[in-house]
Amino acid sequence: MSTESTLLQRCQQQCELCSADTALSVFDVPPDADGSADRAIMICGTCRHQINHPDSIEANHWRSLNDTMWSPVPAVQVMAWRQLKTLSEQGEVWAQALLDMLYLEADVKAWAESGVPPENEDREPTLDSNGTPLQAGDTVTIIKDLDVKGANFTAKRGTAVRNISLTDNPQHIEGRVNGQRIVLLSCYLKKS
Repeated sequence: MSTESTLLQRCQQQCELCSADTALSVFDVPPDADGSADRAIMICGTCRHQINHPDSIEANHWRSLNDTMWSPVPAVQVMAWRQLKTLSEQGEVWAQALLDMLYLEADVKAWAESGVPPENEDREPTLDSNGTPLQAGDTVTIIKDLDVKGANFTAKRGTAVRNISLTDNPQHIEGRVNGQRIVLLSCYLKKS
């Protein structure tokens, strides 16, 4: 059985990322593509174009990742993670919320991360209150009670903020406090 027919049977004639049923074709998931069905997915032309041209992404097209990311197929999980990461980096808060919920096995996450270009190394590092560099995914602790504008609560000293995201501003990070995603000044944080 060919890779294409195996994928068509697996996906039930629908795009494995958005469920569209037109213009389907095989997409080998880089960088470990080997031509097998385990390392490929079946996607529509719209998904293919937006994956290959990230500057043309239409965020609403990817809302279906809310369901897709739970696929039992590792190749689908990898592409869902990559698209959510791209959307999150473009400021889509809902995509970051989905990324925060998504769990990938260690080998699948390594595969997903291996296809993402490295971040710009020329960028000024984000430092905590002690001068320790922070990276996306780190856990930090708030060192001072902070009034959160617009949310009507105070982020208490000692609160742990897990799985932080970096922003374009090296003095800010994003994280979840009291169930809300907020921006925090790195000078009021300590890496855990």
